[in-house]
Amino acid sequence: MKGVYLVPPMEDEPPGDFVTFVAVHLSDLQREAHRLTGGHADEVYPDALADVARHWRRLRLRRRLTHRDAAGPYLAQRLATRAKQWRDEQVYEVEVQLLRPRVATAHAASIALRKAALLPDTVRIQQRPIAEASIAWSHAVRVAGWHRLVRIAAAVLLVFVALVQSAPYLPD
Repeated sequence: MKGVYLVPPMEDEPPGDFVTFVAVHLSDLQREAHRLTGGHADEVYPDALADVARHWRRLRLRRRLTHRDAAGPYLAQRLATRAKQWRDEQVYEVEVQLLRPRVATAHAASIALRKAALLPDTVRIQQRPIAEASIAWSHAVRVAGWHRLVRIAAAVLLVFVALVQSAPYLPD
């Protein structure tokens, strides 16, 4: 029996539109991560993808309401944040090329990849984007599960504190 949720938990498998999003943005994302970290892209871009995966339902809803891409700019923002955190954690300075920033957006992707989502019978996604999307999605599911446990524990703690606070007022 499935439970009744105000916000249902994330599915175990990434949705097709997320896989398509990863396929469209992966090469630009890796290139930008490489530029921002001085060659250590693999240490940054998977976390940025997991951040997008964790908020995918909200980003998809925002795209439907505003008719604008919400996930592309969010990915660029998360990549910049993750790269800055990574650079701050480094013991030695990292040489970063300061070029004109190339933001990973849908406009930077090829027309064929952008149109692939509209033609489901002709979508030919390589294995690498599917793997990257699945890994990011599984990390997001795990983090969402931990956040759910923390919310439940906080609710139980608040109920307990409320009961303890109201104990003097209870009849004997």
